[in-house]
This record gives sequence, structure tokens and C-alpha cells, in this order.
Amino acid sequence: MLSKLWSAACLGIKAYPVRIEVDVANGSLPKFHIVGLPDTGVKESKDRVRPAIKNSGFRIGSKVITVNLAPADIRKEGPSFDFPIALGIIASCQLVKQNRFDDFILLGELALDGTLRSCPGGLPIAAVTAKLGKKLILPPGMAQEASIEERVEVFQVHSLAEAVQFLNGEIQLEKIKPGIKKFFTPGKTADVDFREVKGQTLVKRALEIAVSGFHHLLMIGPPGSGKSMIAKRVPTICPPLEFEEVLEITQIYSVAGLSLTHLNSFMWERPFRSPHTSISQAGLVGGGSDPKPGEVSLSHHGILFLDEFPEFRRDVLESLRAPLEDKSVTISRAKHRLSFPANFMMICAMNPCPCGNLGQKFRRCRCGFRKIEQYRNKISGPLLDRIDIHVEVPAVQYAHLVSSIPAESSEEIRGRVEKARAVQRARFEHLKLHLLANSQIPEKYLHELCPMTVKAEKILEHAIGHLGISARSYSRILKVARTIADLVQENVLTDAHITEAVQYRLLDRS
Repeated sequence: MLSKLWSAACLGIKAYPVRIEVDVANGSLPKFHIVGLPDTGVKESKDRVRPAIKNSGFRIGSKVITVNLAPADIRKEGPSFDFPIALGIIASCQLVKQNRFDDFILLGELALDGTLRSCPGGLPIAAVTAKLGKKLILPPGMAQEASIEERVEVFQVHSLAEAVQFLNGEIQLEKIKPGIKKFFTPGKTADVDFREVKGQTLVKRALEIAVSGFHHLLMIGPPGSGKSMIAKRVPTICPPLEFEEVLEITQIYSVAGLSLTHLNSFMWERPFRSPHTSISQAGLVGGGSDPKPGEVSLSHHGILFLDEFPEFRRDVLESLRAPLEDKSVTISRAKHRLSFPANFMMICAMNPCPCGNLGQKFRRCRCGFRKIEQYRNKISGPLLDRIDIHVEVPAVQYAHLVSSIPAESSEEIRGRVEKARAVQRARFEHLKLHLLANSQIPEKYLHELCPMTVKAEKILEHAIGHLGISARSYSRILKVARTIADLVQENVLTDAHITEAVQYRLLDRS
């Protein structure tokens, strides 16, 4: 007998429906075939499904089972089809009614005892379910995640036997409707604060500008100067996430299999990702045989911190060029192209030389000129151009370490950042531009949104003539100057704004 059910799978950060057809026929020996481009994880379903059906109290005997996953031209991956395949087999053996199958999309991994386990992708699958006008039957955890989508009815089941009872009308299940917005708590207090950072006034100023305009930043300083400590506190001065941003980030983490299983652990705070220098290109920007979001996408609307910047492989660093410009990552395969969002703020940290002692008063640098040049040349000019702000992080003085004068808190800095963001938002809304911050100003609007005084123009012209700044660096300087002016609520860029922005091109000046 033939049975048909609906399931779904993720392709990139979006989901698509999968039609599951199960045919069960009598045979002298049990056989189990799965077709429709299944990967190893899907093929192994047969070794989970048979014991799960038996241990749930159903007897199917020696049957020849054929399962088709349509559309057959897209590769199916993972264990999420266990649950609908098992239900299809039970239905083909006339142990469950099929009249309600068309109303539901079903997903879940099966344990050998018939209980259900969560799989990645609950939120994007809920979105496609809402478009199809269907309902969802999911395992715990996955059901909680999918319930964020308010347009779809979500039912939670714990086992295969419970699902059969529900579909046969023997029991009733309550819809999962948690009202996710009531858990939305923007501005949650972090465990770290900028008050703990001693000294480094100029670095804090550069970071305030960077966060206000969502500019990329490079810190250059000796070991122990506090680069990592400062970077970890950047999320505390970022504006709180909007609810729509929470949904976008949670969807990415869901597809990557990193979302958590209870509501209070959704991505309420801006991501902070700090990959190791040994990371691969696919790990950083995404990809692989089963394309998944990389660190740049997991940093969407948040911070990507690359410590020991020159120690990353050259090809890995060069792969950052496209995400930094396009705010997304496109991965091409033979039959399809996937796009992952990657609108992140990049913060990098590096030593001034391989030993880290270049320019130190009490420590002698052991690196020769050629060695220093090779070290810095690991970062290409085009990549360096895409980093808006270069700032030096000097060693902390003893007077600052023992000072009892309280440093400025993250809350105080964040207050100024939010005011600057409000100025930018009002400007963009006036021009009907859907932009987040000054770093995203299109080139055609650059001079319209960055008017300068005559003196400021002369200073910028002089700087470009003497420093050999590229066209990309020129636009970065204007955008940084625009943010500096927004922090003091000024519309026209003055010589002070331009001069400070030029000072943040440290490596260009070197």
C-alpha cells in the first residue's frame, strides 16, 4: 500500500517542502530502499526506523519498503526524515489513518526506542510551512523554536507512538504558542564592562566611532596591551538588537544546528565570534560539501574578532573581501547557489612585529626589517583598504593600572552610540534608504551625505597627495568622518572631523 506525507529540508538559510512517498509490499525477506538523492545520514534512517517502529509497539513483518523523497534532483541530508518515513510505513501497514497527512509537515530524528529528537532548521521550516498553509508536528525543542513563527500552528510530540495516537484522534495535543516577544529583553546586562579597561583612551574613542558607524577596525599593539580584553567588551557598547534582527540571527544559527532548545537562550544579544587562526576558508565564510554558514554569517549583526590577524592563512583572509563589500556570502554548486547573510563588524588585532616588541621602551625588538615587512605583508593591500580604522594600542602605563579614577562605563559609551545611530537612521529615512549605519552609505550618495567645509576639503586633498591613499580608502575616510560628526550632532564635516578620520589610517601613514 502507498502512503504520502509532507516534510521539509533546508537549502542555505531557506527551507523547501519535501514529498515523502512510502510503498510497502509483501516479501519473503525484508528489504528497505530509499531513493531521491539521499546522503549517508538519510540512508541510515532504515537502521533507525525499523527498531523504532518495533519498540513503539507496531508490528510490520517482513516487508519490502520503498521510500521516495521528492524532488529527486536535490540532495537530501541528515536524520530529519526518520519520523515521517516511520509514519509512512505505519500508515502503509494500515496502522494509522492517512486522512490528516496533508494538513501537516513532519520532521524529527528517531531514537531506537521510538522517541523523537530535534534537528536543525526549525525556524526556516516554520516559515515555509506558513506559506503552504500547513501545520507542524515536531519534537520538543524544535517545536519551541518553530513557534516563533506566529503564522503557523505547531504541535509537539515526544514519541512515534504519541504521534500515531494524535493522528488517529485518540489523544489531543495543545498548540505551542509561547508568545515569543514577551521573552525579548533588549539591553541585557553583560558580565564585562569597559569600566574594567584601564587607560587606552584613544583606543576607546576609536571603538566608539567604529560601533557608531559599524566600521571595521584593526588594533595594532604589543602583547599584553589589552587588545583582546577590549574587543570582548565591544558588544556591551552596541545598540540592543531589534526583534527582527533577533529572528534573522536565530534563523542562521538554526540552520547551522547551533540554536538552543529553550526560549530564553535565543539570540537576544549581538553575536561575538572569535575563530582560531587555524580555521579553514569554508569554516570562515561558509561552504563545504553540505554548505553551512561560516563564522562571517554567524557574526551577522554582531562582531567578528580575528585575533593574531596575520597568523591566519593568506587564502582564508582573502576570502573575506567579498563579504566585507557585499554583506553576504554566495556559495555556488553544480545545481544551485546558496546565499548567507554576513552583515558584521570586523575587529582585528595584531602585533607590530613578529616578536611584538617593536617600538617598546624597555624591550628590544629582535626582528629585522625584512622580517617585519614579511609579517605585515601577510595582510594584502586590498584587504587593508576595506578596514576603515587602524589604531595603535600602546602598552598600559603603571599609573593607569593603579589609578583609582573610575573609567567610563559601557552604558555611558553606549548612550552616545545610540544617539549617533539615531541621527544616521533619521538621515537614511529622509532619503528612503534601508541602511543600518554610515559604513553602508552607497558611493552615489557619499558626497551628498558628507558635505565638507573648504578647509576640510584642502586637508583631505593634502592627505591623499602625501599618503597615496586609494579611492576605497578615500571613501572610508569620508564615512568615518561622517560618523565622527554624527557623534557631536554636526551636519557638515569640518577640518577636525577629517583630520581625526585620516589619523585612523595608521598603516596607510606607515
